[in-house]
Amino acid sequence: MISHDSSRITLHTRGASIQLLEMSFTEKILNVISDPDIAYLLLMLGLVGLLFELFNPGSIFPGIIGFISLVLAFYALNTLPVNYAGLSLIIFGIVLLLLEIKIVSHGMLAIGGITALLIGSLMLIRPDSTMEFARISRVLIISTVTVTACFFLFVIGMGLKAQRRKPVIGIESMLGETAETIDSLNPAGKVRMQGEIWNAVSVSGMIGKGEKVLVKEVKNLTLYVAHSNT
Repeated sequence: MISHDSSRITLHTRGASIQLLEMSFTEKILNVISDPDIAYLLLMLGLVGLLFELFNPGSIFPGIIGFISLVLAFYALNTLPVNYAGLSLIIFGIVLLLLEIKIVSHGMLAIGGITALLIGSLMLIRPDSTMEFARISRVLIISTVTVTACFFLFVIGMGLKAQRRKPVIGIESMLGETAETIDSLNPAGKVRMQGEIWNAVSVSGMIGKGEKVLVKEVKNLTLYVAHSNT
C-alpha cells in the first residue's frame, strides 16, 4: 500500500508477499554475453573472422561467425565502460597481423600487431570505472593474444612455405629435374623425362647417349639441358 503527501511517499509493506521474477531465456543469454570476459572473446572472434573474410573473399564461414560475434560483442560492450582507444588498438593489431600474411615485412608487422593487440586489450576497459566487476581477466587477455598471435604466425609460416615450395605442375615444375639422353646432344637431340620424349638442346657442350642431364630452361616445348654435374 502507498500513501503520500506533497513531499513524501510512504510504502506500507507489512504482510506483502514476495514475488520472484525469473529472467527469461533471452535475458539469461544477454546476461552471459555481458560478462566482460565473454564480451572480449566475442570481440576478438568477431574481428578475426570478419577481417579474415575481407582479406580472403569467398571464405563465407569466417565472415558469418565474425559478423554474429561482433554484433553480440558490441551489444555487450555497450553496457561496459569501454575505452575506445583500446578498442582502436585491438582493431589495428588484427589488421597488422592480416597484412603480415599479404606483405612480406620480415616480422615487423607481426610484432607491431601483437604489441597493439596486447596494449589495446589491457586498455579496453577504462581503469577509472567505478564498476569493479567490469574487468577483463589478465590471464584471459594474455592467453587470447598468445593464441591469436600463434594462429597468425602459423598461417604466415604456411604461406611462406607454400611460396618456397617448388611447383608440381606446369613448365616450372620441370626445371631442375633429371632427364636421360636418348641420343647424343650436339647440341640438339632427344631426351626422356618422366616417361616422355622431349626435344632437347645442350647448353654445356656435347653430351653422349644415355647420360643424365639437368633441365635448365624450357622454351617452345624444347628442354635446354646441361650435364648433371654442371
